[in-house]
Amino acid sequence: MIAFKLAFRNLFNAGLKTWLNVFVLSLAFISLVFFNGMIDGWDRQAEVDTKDWSIAEGQFWTPGYDSYDPFTIKESHQVLSHEVQQLIKNKQVTPVLLTEATAFPEGRMQTVLLRGMDVNQDILKLPLEKLKGKKNAVLIGSGMAKTLKLKKDDELMVRWRDKNGTFDAITFTIVYIFDCDVPSIDYGSLYMDIEALRKLTGMDNEASILISNDKNLTAIDSWVYKDNDFLLADIKEIISAKKTGGYVMTFFLLLIGLLAIFDTQVFSVFRRQKEIGTYIALGMTRQRVVSIFTIEGATNSILAALLGTVYGTPLFIFFTRHGISLSDTADMGSMGITASDIIYPYYSVGLIGSAVLLIIISSTIVSYLPSKKIANINPTDAIRGKVS
Repeated sequence: MIAFKLAFRNLFNAGLKTWLNVFVLSLAFISLVFFNGMIDGWDRQAEVDTKDWSIAEGQFWTPGYDSYDPFTIKESHQVLSHEVQQLIKNKQVTPVLLTEATAFPEGRMQTVLLRGMDVNQDILKLPLEKLKGKKNAVLIGSGMAKTLKLKKDDELMVRWRDKNGTFDAITFTIVYIFDCDVPSIDYGSLYMDIEALRKLTGMDNEASILISNDKNLTAIDSWVYKDNDFLLADIKEIISAKKTGGYVMTFFLLLIGLLAIFDTQVFSVFRRQKEIGTYIALGMTRQRVVSIFTIEGATNSILAALLGTVYGTPLFIFFTRHGISLSDTADMGSMGITASDIIYPYYSVGLIGSAVLLIIISSTIVSYLPSKKIANINPTDAIRGKVS
């Protein structure tokens, strides 16, 4: 208890120097929590958006289909069995038929993917009901519309190959343009009624993918099941890379604060040698004296956490409610990164607790290292001020 009292007294007697160290450490604490909270919020939003717009609770692929290999699309379709039809009727899955095509907007040529889907499905957020009762109609995302320079009610010539490899073409009308934060759904795709696409391609009662809203459904005939861990792997890797970059930035800011504490402790051990010698001469063990200086340094981190909480809490509450605007979201989408216009950070108890522990443990270690020299001090020489 005496060690704590002496440590706190010496710390507060240092005045401005102490509060400068505390402020720098608090900045490291706030930046660590803020950036990782933003990344965690992005992760949660990206996962929710991808599930709502693309994967639901999992997908079933035609054997041989590979979403990274467009050459597998041509052969990736099969007739729906009675079991699958019953699952569709029960709204447990919805079928998707994929066909490669070429669009000709304003005389230009653009490779696109025709996605035939059930206009009555309610598993995904896609506004497919806009296609009901309309002939030769397609939906596109806002990013795709920007790429092709199209707007609602524009006409678009599209050419494709049917099941037998015969070319055919038709002029579609853009009946609706939807906003979506998932680039795999937006960019490069045209959406139409699956029955209309089946007639155009001669693939009657066939599908390429089944999208499920039942997490307990993991096997259907010969279909290959892909769970959300697999389907979200790319997003997780991108976010992990972003988080690593944030750690590097926080590390350098934390390093500045720790260097300030280390320098302060080294200077204190050198300047306060007579005080140290007096402590030891009065019967205090060297280890107890070392603990006084270590506690002084560690207390900086505790004060930094408290100070950071004071001015950081209103900041965190504000961003949690209003989010963080990303002005370059469109560019991120074109690069295949799922990100909404506004990211809402997520600050968990675990995140804040781990940040506090990191600051405290780091500052304690840095404070202890220069204090070890006290163990070698001769109290008589220290009192005389002859210790080098």
